[in-house]
Amino acid sequence: MPNIDLFVPEKIQIGISSCLLGNQVRFDAGHKNSYYCKQEIEPFFEYTVVCPEMAIGMGTPRKSIRLVRDGDVVHIRSADGSLDVTEKLNEYSKAKVEQLDYLGGYILCSKSPTCGMERVTEYKVGTNNGAKTGVGVFAKILMERYPFLPVEEEGRLHDLSLRENFFTRIFAYNDWRKMIQSGVTKHKLIQFHSRYKYLLMAHSPKWYRDLGPILADIQDVEQTAQQYFAGFMTALKIIATRKNHTTTLQHIQGYFKKQLTTEQKEELGESILKYRQGLLPLLVPITLINHYVREYPTSYIKEQVYLNPHPEALKLRYAY
Repeated sequence: MPNIDLFVPEKIQIGISSCLLGNQVRFDAGHKNSYYCKQEIEPFFEYTVVCPEMAIGMGTPRKSIRLVRDGDVVHIRSADGSLDVTEKLNEYSKAKVEQLDYLGGYILCSKSPTCGMERVTEYKVGTNNGAKTGVGVFAKILMERYPFLPVEEEGRLHDLSLRENFFTRIFAYNDWRKMIQSGVTKHKLIQFHSRYKYLLMAHSPKWYRDLGPILADIQDVEQTAQQYFAGFMTALKIIATRKNHTTTLQHIQGYFKKQLTTEQKEELGESILKYRQGLLPLLVPITLINHYVREYPTSYIKEQVYLNPHPEALKLRYAY
């Protein structure tokens, strides 16, 4: 299956915090407009826009709310304690999350008591003493309900490695879902794993080694698929390192040892080395390899998702 099939025909649907698109839904009637989310990546996806606080009728402007820990219980209250929306937000979040099983990813607003995925300030009851140990109520329920759904905060997307990892997971998650929807079989599972060999190797050589045996003796296809998918998405969440990318590139390079001229081998080898040293972006050796794949077609390498894990126009391999 050509890699281009991963990106067409429909757009992947992504959940997103409403304030990140410039909507004035925050407590102070403001927003947290993200140029990256609104302008740069929106053309590639279809957004499902959510603001839990507005959805339960809090309106804007409104009193700000915070996470307040009282023993094992976390409340969502205003600073003065006059407003408590714990029950409403939990009920809404549980109901809304059940409606979002079609999503292929989610971008959350950082630090929010409803949508922050990590390091949300959690206050000790009766004080203004806070620690960044909390998770927004909606984000927590979302991530618990869909543990393998690619989820990120808009602030973390400024980190280029986290950004690339997030979108790699989104397109892989979507590819998996399309395979499952077409009817999973032993052959399709093995074919899927084969196409993702080098992407898995770049993210986690250990998980790549562990996932193969799962497919070696398939008795129950559905059960095996669930087990494989859990490991697959866990592996891809691991950030690919330069060392692992280099090893992966060198493995692929080996497929062309009989076709390439001495000069071509040296050029590719040098580009891989310079990438390993941080002197070139990953895009350079990948571009060379894709060129050789077109010039010397090898179906196994041509079908490797590693070479085209996401649309080139997202520019995710330019800066690392």
